[in-house]
Amino acid sequence: MDRAQLADFLRRRRGALQPEDVGLGRGPRRRTPGLRREEVAALCDMSVDYYSRLEQARGPQPSEQMLAAIARGLRLTLDERDHLFRLAGHTAPARALRDEHVSPGLMRVLDRLADTPAQVMTPLGETLAQTAAAQALFGDETRFTGFMRSVGYRWFMDPASRAVYPAEDHHQHSLAFTADIRSAYVMFGARSRAGAMVDALLAGSGEFAGLWEAHNVRREHPREKRLQHPEVGVMRLQCQLLIDPDQGQTLLVLTATPGTEDHDRLQLLTVIGRQAVAPGR
Repeated sequence: MDRAQLADFLRRRRGALQPEDVGLGRGPRRRTPGLRREEVAALCDMSVDYYSRLEQARGPQPSEQMLAAIARGLRLTLDERDHLFRLAGHTAPARALRDEHVSPGLMRVLDRLADTPAQVMTPLGETLAQTAAAQALFGDETRFTGFMRSVGYRWFMDPASRAVYPAEDHHQHSLAFTADIRSAYVMFGARSRAGAMVDALLAGSGEFAGLWEAHNVRREHPREKRLQHPEVGVMRLQCQLLIDPDQGQTLLVLTATPGTEDHDRLQLLTVIGRQAVAPGR
């Protein structure tokens, strides 16, 4: 680990990142070029003290998970991310279609959707980044580890994950999630992480095993979904998808028709999301 070079790289990338790049207001009193340390720490979901010690060349060696969070927070390109990992004494992650690094462009789009439920997901249904409104609706989906990171895996293995959808819609979602998993299985192969997840689901979920045996291929999720939240009720939302072909990732955005009750409820959900993250920001 090259602490001095790592610290210099972090300081320079922070100085080059502007508030507008991450959806923050500049404000009349801002004198620091680029972002403040506390702002970067919040973007990386880590303490200000931990991040500050890295910039001061006196911190511990960051784990790969921490480095991935820093790369997303600082909106690094793939080349910059690889450089960050090497400075910290780690091997740069292998580049593949299922790479979990979110591109700076996709992160900029996500930053500008702060008042909208939106999240970046891998082909296996793993959530890499969420807006506050998405966390208010779905919960913090970035906290999971192992196969539980996949929304499709949770759907069949954790009954509580289905609470966001009305019960009468569950079967159609089961069909769609099975098709999503099959698509990833075909894309990456039987010896991949997707293949291992399929084996675990076949052993652990009779419902999944029955749907998998039927061999239904790609069934698109409905572009209009009913979602529910304990504080705002049921909302009929439109789903928009933006695909990053280089990374194989999807930006999912949920909106409601203006002037409808669904739109009013979605606005209330946005307020709930802002209140939930305010203490940590």
